[in-house]
Amino acid sequence: MTKAELIEQLARKAHLTKKAAEEAVEVFLEEVGRALSKGEKVVLSGFGTFRVISMKGKTVKIPKTEKMVTIKTHRSPRFTPGKKLKRQVSR
Repeated sequence: MTKAELIEQLARKAHLTKKAAEEAVEVFLEEVGRALSKGEKVVLSGFGTFRVISMKGKTVKIPKTEKMVTIKTHRSPRFTPGKKLKRQVSR
């Protein structure tokens, strides 16, 4: 499902205009991103948890060229699905 398809479904099922549904999706994504950028956890009961993890810097070899590349220490978002979502997907 794409973002446009999600907006379409939200508009139809919640009886919203397409513009209102698009705004709702945009606000949701902005708020999740804002919370994660502050290092906060975003917990959506039944759906899952978004969190940020710290990745250590390391040096890796690119197999094709055998060149060594350094990857800096950085933060990365992660998602852990909730029980309800896991059950829904496993059907």
